[in-house]
Amino acid sequence: QVQLVESGGGLVQAGGSLRLSCAASGRTFSNYVMGWFRQAPGKERELAAAISRSGGSTYYADSVKGRFTISRNNAKNTMYLQMNSLKREDTAVYYCAAGRGPYYSVQREINEYDYWGQGTQVTVSS
Repeated sequence: QVQLVESGGGLVQAGGSLRLSCAASGRTFSNYVMGWFRQAPGKERELAAAISRSGGSTYYADSVKGRFTISRNNAKNTMYLQMNSLKREDTAVYYCAAGRGPYYSVQREINEYDYWGQGTQVTVSS
């Protein structure tokens, strides 16, 4: 079992920045591919970014590419999402997720993730 706790969400003006953190406990963090998903009101949960177990491979949705940066520190059992140039459409609940997978690959499908945090709200105002 892996426990995931997100932090760092909040209210920010458009064009601003936030840094989300996901702290993991319970199992060896480096055994898990990690992802940041988000869910806006009335919409399905979608993958924003993902990172391999090694940290060397990343994936970004087109909507966040060039603005968001995903990273992880396996020694600290923590994953991050640096969000810059935020837009109103980035408003959502952001979830971190963990799933077993290959060391050097990312995972893009929601059903490939086994463990989820409770989510942190990000609200971008105009």
